[in-house]
Parts: sequence; structure tokens; C-alpha cells
Amino acid sequence: MPKWAKTVLYLVIAAVLTRLIPFSSLFRNLNTMIHEFGHAVVALATSGRVAGIDLNANHSGATYVTTYSTWSSILVSLAGYLSASLFAVLLFYGYYKRQQKQGLILMTAVALIMLILYVHDGFGVIWLIGFIALNALMYFVWEPARNFYYVLLCFLTLEESIFSSLYLAWLSVTSPRAAGDAALLAQDTFVPAIGWSILFVAFSLLCANWSIRLFTKSREGRSAGRGSGSGTGIGARKSKAKFRA
Repeated sequence: MPKWAKTVLYLVIAAVLTRLIPFSSLFRNLNTMIHEFGHAVVALATSGRVAGIDLNANHSGATYVTTYSTWSSILVSLAGYLSASLFAVLLFYGYYKRQQKQGLILMTAVALIMLILYVHDGFGVIWLIGFIALNALMYFVWEPARNFYYVLLCFLTLEESIFSSLYLAWLSVTSPRAAGDAALLAQDTFVPAIGWSILFVAFSLLCANWSIRLFTKSREGRSAGRGSGSGTGIGARKSKAKFRA
């Protein structure tokens, strides 16, 4: 089977199976958390300011930042979708390296930073507290249960990174001004929202391919192991923006 076909098959099967798991929808906010965290990190890295972050029950979110240059605004707008896609790859890499515990620690650390510094009211506070508590519990449980939980988070994050970028592309066609990060990028550049949306979709699919390859290599390696074992400048422009997931 061609590699691209295997990637599509895994994504379709995962999308169907994850929706059969009770309360799996709640874990899809992990993608939103990373998306908004990416905005915040890049804003701070480019000398901007972060006023706060919202995480909503419908898997949407918003990061309230102040930037001081066009380039800073562009980088912050790019960071959300790209960070979420790359984070999915990082989770699958952790699974490939059998570092599920380290992956749980990383996700929990991000959630703690969000809770302490940026998310102070609404659904986001409740979700972050619950996510942190569940991660702490899963860290100490029976290893097969922890591995199942970790793989579930891997696939949910990967799915959401793709579906959210596809939804953004649809918005870019039907309602360009409501296309979140793509609309903000269109304001700062000569590229229309649909152009940026296509970039996000392409990048998410590329990351999906990397992720699935890591997953299949990991499964093959463990099967083989069982077999062998048995025998820019600040101040140029000041703008305030709300970056949405």
C-alpha cells in the first residue's frame, strides 16, 4: 500500500474509532490548548505581550496579544496552526521512543503554565484543572492503560490539527473575514485568507504523514521485539489582535 494511502487509512480509522470513545470530545481541547499556547509563546518571543487566553467548550479559543511590528503579528498568526501540527508529531515521536511518561509531563507542564499565567475564568479553567488531574493519575496507572490514553491523545491531537485547518479553509471561502488567523494574515500581507489556509492544510497533512510513519514504525518495532523475545523591530507599529483557533 502506498505511504499516502496508509496515512489516509489510519486517519479515517482513527477518526471513526475515537468518536466511539465516551467523552473523547473533551480531549480535543488539547489541540486548542497547544494552538493558543503557540500564539502566546511567539508573541513573547517577539517582544509582544499576552493579556490572556480563552479555551471554549466548542474547541475554539482566543489569545489576546499586543504586537509591535508587522512581522511580529505575522509570526504570531502563523504560530497557532503550525504549533498544533508540530506538537502532534512530537507526541507520536514520544510514542515511538517509548517516552509516554515524558509526553504526559510535557502536556501537563503546558496546561499548568496556561492555568497559572493566562487562563483565569470560564470553561478553560475547569478543563485545565481536570486535564492536569487526569494526566497525574494516568502517569501512575497500569502501563497498558497509560499507553492507551497516550495514543488516544496522539490521534485526537492529530485529527484536530487537520480538521481545524480544513474548517479554516472552508471559512476562508465562505466568510473570509471570519477566518481567524488566516484573516489576520491576509490583513498583514498581500496573500488572501484562502492562501494561508491552504498552507495550514498542507502543513497539517505533512505532519500527519510524519506522525503515522512514526506510529507504524513503533508498532512494527514492538512486534519484532515480541517475536525475537519469544524465540522586528519594537515600536514600529503597535497593534492589538485576538488570535482564534
